[in-house]
Amino acid sequence: MADRAQPQLDLVSQGPCGDASIHTHLEDGRRICIRTVSPADEARLREGIARMSPRSRYLRFFSGGASPPDWVIERLRHAGVCPAAIRQLDAEVTGHAIILLDARAENMIVIHPGANTALKAADIAAALTGIGPRDTLLIQNETNGQTDAARIARRAGARVIYSAAPFAVEAVRAVMEHVSILAMNEGEARQLFDAIPGDLPVEGLLITRGSKGAEYRDMKAGTTIVQEAFPVAPVDTTAAGDTFAGYVAAALDRGDGMAEALRLASAAAALKVTRPGAGDAIPQLAEVLDFLGDGGRAFAGSQPRA
Repeated sequence: MADRAQPQLDLVSQGPCGDASIHTHLEDGRRICIRTVSPADEARLREGIARMSPRSRYLRFFSGGASPPDWVIERLRHAGVCPAAIRQLDAEVTGHAIILLDARAENMIVIHPGANTALKAADIAAALTGIGPRDTLLIQNETNGQTDAARIARRAGARVIYSAAPFAVEAVRAVMEHVSILAMNEGEARQLFDAIPGDLPVEGLLITRGSKGAEYRDMKAGTTIVQEAFPVAPVDTTAAGDTFAGYVAAALDRGDGMAEALRLASAAAALKVTRPGAGDAIPQLAEVLDFLGDGGRAFAGSQPRA
């Protein structure tokens, strides 16, 4: 189904076809071939998706599920996530994401936020009841309400780590004064520094650089900790940033220093990209420790520098 009033995204080719193609024809008789999407198609895909109406994008790429199925809740519970604060909104479909992966294991994610951007301030406040100085709040930019959540947590003395993805300068600008550690990839960091020159009102910057590793800039002490990447053959980079940020947050929360947290997170992200998938492919702590014990120390080391 699609909104016929809008130009449609052309995912087929009427020109020369390679061997790795499916040859067929449309109802009007035109011969076409369907082929695997390649990195060279990125601009064309972006242009086509941008021309679609919101309704057309939703109907083409997402299902109409009004709420997450029970197995989603059960998987969260099995992973140790308390589902008590999950709200199912009658007037909103649940959030959806479709992940496109190219031959280099790099990804592009198409998102329909749905209920994820319909959070109410009262629900956020209720979910954060009891948060305090010994706690860590990890948030990102796929929902609304980040500023409310960060403000509540910081006022309670908690550490707030904000992973600025999907990146939007104005969203970062709005939440930054309530953030302890701002996490970005190097491309997002360049965009932010261009848009907001000068010192940023955060305690630290966590910048990931893919195969070049990561660094933590302590904005108070003026020092940087550099973490080299672990050399692996990537299969799927989806959720690598989430894995990294989650492991840093968990390590700091249990009392590790930043150098130790970076090393653990780098190993976790390296393991993740060797596996297809997203959440289910994130390694368990025992797997990460085994990886480090099997030679991780030979490839990485955290080095403070002035």
